[in-house]
Amino acid sequence: MTESGPFSYSGTELDLFATASHWKTYWSQVIDPYLGQRVLELGAGIGANARALRHRHLARWLSVEPDAAMVGQIKESITRGELSPRHEAVCGTSLNLPQDEHFDTILYLDVLEHIRDDRAELERVTRLLQPGGHVVILAPAHNFLYTPFDRKIGHFRRYDKAMLRAIVPQELRIRRLHYLDSVGMLASLANRLLLQSDSPSPGQIRFWDSVLVRMSRLVDPLTGFQLGKSIVCILDRPVHL
Repeated sequence: MTESGPFSYSGTELDLFATASHWKTYWSQVIDPYLGQRVLELGAGIGANARALRHRHLARWLSVEPDAAMVGQIKESITRGELSPRHEAVCGTSLNLPQDEHFDTILYLDVLEHIRDDRAELERVTRLLQPGGHVVILAPAHNFLYTPFDRKIGHFRRYDKAMLRAIVPQELRIRRLHYLDSVGMLASLANRLLLQSDSPSPGQIRFWDSVLVRMSRLVDPLTGFQLGKSIVCILDRPVHL
């Protein structure tokens, strides 16, 4: 909910990118070591990311999403057995969460770029993070790749390393910060294959996912993960003795 009434997400990309199985496998393997037993996913959309990580046997997964219709889709996935019965979905944002709740992992998977005050958002959720826990951020990288498509789906920005370092709360430290999808980035720079229009076509998504992402999985380690169309940031909250 917002002050002006119920929130309805105007972007159309969630169903398109839900089919990007190679990409979801890639980033999910990167973040998998940082998933604890109690997971909070903010901006959960239609539950596609949770389905990509459903192989993990977790004690609790709470999906928070401001679009009530999307929350309904997640709940239907739970009912159909596509998500674990330990999965919950509620309508809202981090502003609606009780401050006495605590999580081992807090996920922002292609979400932080949609939040105007990203610094305040991270400060707020830090209070919900268990000592020893992680905040996991996956976001589109580099403002020089910002396109009309980003604007259409509500991106305030794309991130580089300096931008993310600048908004890390004092209580947290950077555990991992690097780029993914170097081939996708180079393709975007060369010809704007995916992001030049209001909406990439299903065929463009299939080509990126089945060809470019597979190539990136080979090339990214060779570049030291210094290039990429997406950025991964893992933050942890130290356990103070």
